[in-house]
Amino acid sequence: MKKFCIIFFLSIIISLTAFSFYGCFGGQTTETDEYLRIHIRADSNADDAQAVKYTVRDEVVEYLTPLVAQYQDKAAAMEGLESHLTQIAAVATQALRRNGYTYGATASVERAEFPTRVYDGYTLPAGEYDALIIRLGAGAGDNWWCVAYPPLCFAATPNTDIVYKSKIVEIIRRWQKG
Repeated sequence: MKKFCIIFFLSIIISLTAFSFYGCFGGQTTETDEYLRIHIRADSNADDAQAVKYTVRDEVVEYLTPLVAQYQDKAAAMEGLESHLTQIAAVATQALRRNGYTYGATASVERAEFPTRVYDGYTLPAGEYDALIIRLGAGAGDNWWCVAYPPLCFAATPNTDIVYKSKIVEIIRRWQKG
């Protein structure tokens, strides 16, 4: 009987530990479907093509910042960005033209593969994500990526009162404190 009680209690402890582990880690993991990434693909790996990619990034981010601030969920962000694809491509193309490039840019929202990436202490696992893809020219060079929704990579300019909130970030911070 004593052996049975010990085995019974050990089984309960192991079960509770397993459920607790799952609840802390399995229930809190982020899914790729919660994010809308942004991906700017340079024309090539030539130094000048890589440099202009960052100029384009700055102008696109400036254009997108007030847009992404108004979206309350990923579906709204995807719909909103899809309705602005022509303007996003135009902003990127204008930045290219101002810097002497003859090729243009295209913008689309699609599923794309991303490697593991850390943003401000939060790790997004490798996998397929919905993404705003901006191709500069051939789009065959190294790229820059970030998260459009929740807007982890967009900062409000000093003269605006845009406040970004991310439920995922809030949950993670509460979990870390608790």
